[in-house]
Amino acid sequence: MPASSPALAEILDALGPEQVLVDPTSTEALSHDHAEWAPVGVPLAVVRARSTADVAAVVRACHRHGVPVVARGAGTGLSGGANATDGCVVVALAGMDAILEVNPLERLAVVQPGVVNDHLRAYVAEQGLWYPPDPASSPWSTIGGNVATNAGGLCCVKYGVTRDYVLALEMVTGTGEVVRLGRRTAKGVAGYDLAGLVVGSEGTLGIVTEVTVRLRPLPPPAITVAGHFSSIVDAGAAVREVAAAGITPAALELVDRTCLEAVDAWKHMGLAVDADVVLLARVDEPGELGAALADRVVACFTAGGATWADRSTDAQESEALFAARRLAYPALERLGPVLTEDVCVPKEHVPEMLARIEKLAERHDVTIANIAHAGDGNLHPLLITPPGDEAARTRAQAAFEEILDAAIELGGTVTGEHGVGVLKRGGLERELSPAVLAMHRAVKDALDPAGILNPGKVVGA
Repeated sequence: MPASSPALAEILDALGPEQVLVDPTSTEALSHDHAEWAPVGVPLAVVRARSTADVAAVVRACHRHGVPVVARGAGTGLSGGANATDGCVVVALAGMDAILEVNPLERLAVVQPGVVNDHLRAYVAEQGLWYPPDPASSPWSTIGGNVATNAGGLCCVKYGVTRDYVLALEMVTGTGEVVRLGRRTAKGVAGYDLAGLVVGSEGTLGIVTEVTVRLRPLPPPAITVAGHFSSIVDAGAAVREVAAAGITPAALELVDRTCLEAVDAWKHMGLAVDADVVLLARVDEPGELGAALADRVVACFTAGGATWADRSTDAQESEALFAARRLAYPALERLGPVLTEDVCVPKEHVPEMLARIEKLAERHDVTIANIAHAGDGNLHPLLITPPGDEAARTRAQAAFEEILDAAIELGGTVTGEHGVGVLKRGGLERELSPAVLAMHRAVKDALDPAGILNPGKVVGA
């Protein structure tokens, strides 16, 4: 795209050339996230924003000239939500990475969108505080990206997702106006919950430039319970047993043998697990209460069909297993392109959903590895294809759509935390009624009247 573009000329005049990338060799890496086979356009430019004023200047220029704007954080998304469209301006927010305030009395922190999740967690831990949302990408993903997709993670089964921790936002609207949504108080019901609306909107309603998040006290050290299973359906039955017993663990994760072997081959962690599927639970109630609850989880695993289940007495081994859970996706990427699902179903239907995934893998002749935030029914089937095998790609894409349909049929949703992006727009339209889709589009039109913010994402507006 030529530098003579009126919008680009205004942006260069406002920010200077050192913040604006136009060379395609420089912009390509910043034009997409990690979603496999999601369409990617060629941007007009990538702007490395340093402040809210920078973002507002970019949006105002693009609004005047009808140029699309796509915001991105670290690019760890898996649905194509941060992918460029042809001729857009990508606003890269990773450089806005300051922790502006931590208030121990009010238990809140104010951060810029480029702050990495784990960096925030480590920073507030020094003051005895905790930011619970912890997606598997937490060592790399940013708070702004977590807000965009309403990210969850390993702890969300007990402690909730990003929306539960966002108190307030600063945001640039589709016309370039800077607004503040939400409040710092513990309670407040004045007006609509617009901050909650923006969380999970994937940059289609505004570009978030500051986030005020709720914090909690650091929990006590957790007890890990591990269970080995000979089938993924048995593991799903154990998840249902835990829910039926009224137990809410701090984490309840599923990892299959394919994932563990891929991680071990990559990181040489010495994972000696004699099981086709492993369930990992964490219990963080203090003292004897935690020990008793851990024993109940062991009993639930056994009742669900575990070939072995027990409390872990080896802290190093426990950490290695949870680390393997976090490393599963990048480890599998080394084997070939990975198309990632994140369907979520009611906990009572987890065994049935896992059984359907197995059958779809067999019917479409596709390798599907499985990891899951099993405790809340959020499943991550990972469809792996050999590099360059177009026939396998076609089969995987067909299985992907049928997994979405199966989740909807079981009363679930097509995305629990990764977002709709471009990969799941069809699934969203099958999940929601025409009337509800019309409500989505009406909200989009109200906050982004020119339709320039991340066009083509979510409902396609």
